[in-house]
Amino acid sequence: MKHSIKIFSLTIGLLFLLQSCVSKKKILYLQDIDSYNDSEVLQTETTLQTNDILKIDVGAFIPEAALPYNKAAQSGAVMANNIDIMKLDGYLVSKNKTINFPVLGEVSVAEKTIPALEADLKSRLITGGYLINPSVTVRLLNAKVTILGEVNNPGTYTFTENNITLLQALGLASDLTINGNREDVILIRETNGKRSTTHLNLTESSWLNSPYQNIQPNDVIVVNQNEAKVKSAGFVGNLSSLISLFSIILSSIILITN
Repeated sequence: MKHSIKIFSLTIGLLFLLQSCVSKKKILYLQDIDSYNDSEVLQTETTLQTNDILKIDVGAFIPEAALPYNKAAQSGAVMANNIDIMKLDGYLVSKNKTINFPVLGEVSVAEKTIPALEADLKSRLITGGYLINPSVTVRLLNAKVTILGEVNNPGTYTFTENNITLLQALGLASDLTINGNREDVILIRETNGKRSTTHLNLTESSWLNSPYQNIQPNDVIVVNQNEAKVKSAGFVGNLSSLISLFSIILSSIILITN
């Protein structure tokens, strides 16, 4: 009887350990990163989308000549230093992918990247005889990424850089929790009115050479729970409760038999 009880106790203990164990191969990031040394870093330019808010600055050899093309100059220096006010005062891309620019009127931004829009506005100002050799800079003011699921701080994060990487975005959310599924991170992206969904394995490095190395504005990252966490929350997870119950029964049997 005592021998059977020992076997039963050992079996229960092993079941408990097996349920709670997660292989480090499912936790460690970029496990084959050494094979990607000296690989080329891909730089991608995103096209402007509906509801983007742009800050556009125009400069000229004679600064006064560029004043009509600069909203910030018309609004005052104090407003120009507040990003929220800058958004209200910026150029909102319409559903038709256009902006209403001073003097030039309605300008299409469809299929244009930020450098392409800068070149287009500069060309229009020169060929229209408005300015001589002007400078044009465009910045996106409302770039954001949403990160949901098994991360330490889920939420929507704004960024002012032209590009941030996927790893930087996850860093904004304070990294994945230990329960995050690193082998199947979902990235949802909308481009030109079409939605695409991609599954990324962060334990590998192949995605570093893909278009998903860099985050695009309005990307959504979803980190689902790993297998161990799912088991602990569902029917299989009831094994923990069963183990506890069996342990109580076993303890009672040991007390009675002794």
